[in-house]
Amino acid sequence: MNAPHDDAPHDDAPRRPGPPPAGAPEAGPPAHGAAPAPRAAAPDAPDAPDAPDAADAPDAPDAPDASDAPDAADAPDAPDAPDAPGDGARGCPAAPAPPLFSWEFATDPYPAYAWLRDHAPVHRTQLPSGVEAWLVTRYADARQALADQRLSKNPAHHDEPAHARGRTGIPGERKADLMTHLLNIDPPDHTRLRRLVSKAFTPRRVAAFAPRVQELTDRLIDSFATKGSADLIHDFAFPLPIYAICDMLGVPREDQDDFRDWAGMMIRHGGGPRGGVARSVKKMRGYLAELIHRKRESLRGEGDDDLISGLIRASDHGEHLTENEAAAMAFILLFAGFETTVNLIGNGVHALLRHPDQRERLQNSLAAGETGLLETGVEELLRFDGPVELATWRFATEALTIGGERIAAGDPVLVVLAAADRDPERFAEPDTLDLSRRDNQHLGYGHGIHYCLGAPLARLEGQTALATLLTRLPDIRLAGDPADLRWRGGLIMRGLRTLPVEFAPLAKDVN
Repeated sequence: MNAPHDDAPHDDAPRRPGPPPAGAPEAGPPAHGAAPAPRAAAPDAPDAPDAPDAADAPDAPDAPDASDAPDAADAPDAPDAPDAPGDGARGCPAAPAPPLFSWEFATDPYPAYAWLRDHAPVHRTQLPSGVEAWLVTRYADARQALADQRLSKNPAHHDEPAHARGRTGIPGERKADLMTHLLNIDPPDHTRLRRLVSKAFTPRRVAAFAPRVQELTDRLIDSFATKGSADLIHDFAFPLPIYAICDMLGVPREDQDDFRDWAGMMIRHGGGPRGGVARSVKKMRGYLAELIHRKRESLRGEGDDDLISGLIRASDHGEHLTENEAAAMAFILLFAGFETTVNLIGNGVHALLRHPDQRERLQNSLAAGETGLLETGVEELLRFDGPVELATWRFATEALTIGGERIAAGDPVLVVLAAADRDPERFAEPDTLDLSRRDNQHLGYGHGIHYCLGAPLARLEGQTALATLLTRLPDIRLAGDPADLRWRGGLIMRGLRTLPVEFAPLAKDVN
């Protein structure tokens, strides 16, 4: 989603382990009552080639990788299979627990989530980063947790012993000057900052932006339509939202390719200590500070109508927005704001290509000039295989109960949006893709005060991208074996690293 999502990826999101070595056996859970086998070291995270410094990066980065996650080399041993159901680790399983955070899990987590919903709906587990957290998987419990103000977004509420162990994977441990933003704060600061940016995402403002989104969409499709093939992530889903949010922020168009390179570096390698990532963050932070300064100096009267100018104007009118807050807000709007839209487009196209009956329904509807199925279809794609797998960290400010489990003060809680949106207690035939599904109050954009602020813009971009692709490239299809598709390794986000497609090439425009 190309706009601020209060449940977008945090800095230091845990990373899943990579694929097992060839020929390595897959360990299952120990038999009930048996001593657990020693844990093997976590395999490498899904490989992503090292990239040059952002200043030397090519025009388009590699397909996005996991969001701000510790390097796999720094991760502790891989976690055991999920504990038994019931009171966290104390119950006894009625069936073997599926492994979490494996390579197979990254490819298709939904069977494991179904098991958790049935046997351990609120489940305490160790994440690949070493942090222990509660996973909330049922829809009703998820809505409760997302709206519960006793669950804070401020990592200061996390218990001290976890911090004493070193790098925990908890957000806020690094890049502190960029961390004062909507993702990491509670009311009243959250209310104040959200009010400042909400004006940029009203239905009227978003509707006015529609021609620019269509222009970007057509331009990107033009860049590969004559070739007969493309990597839809690299060539389309990634650049579309980054250019769009740059326009909304007020980043000059001559500078937007730099942002594309910096953002690609950070997503591809996550938030680990790799030199290229650190340099990209530093360059982006420096650029934003300079841009804010230039805009502050040039503002006269109402000035520009972009989001950064609006933040400056609000600060000058007594809203008490500090320079760090302004830079952090711009950073999170740019970085966290676009990644979910990359996944919405990528996952959405993938789902349609794997469900030809639904794809044909949508193409026929578009050919008839109807938009209703497109609108409900994007909502269904968000529910069926959404861009955000887990809502970002929450921390219990006091002891509380979720789904019958006692959560201690300081415990981290992760709401599994992907599991909640496949809950059969809430959705009929939840594992079926139905673009005309009604009563589809999914949690893909969160719930409560941290509901995705940019949902209207994300819907616009998703609808525009899908409609234009299916209309201009009507025979688009997956290239190669679907089993060879590689999913990114981050825990919070769910998205493909690449999406190779083929189609009948369009004739070159000679005009």
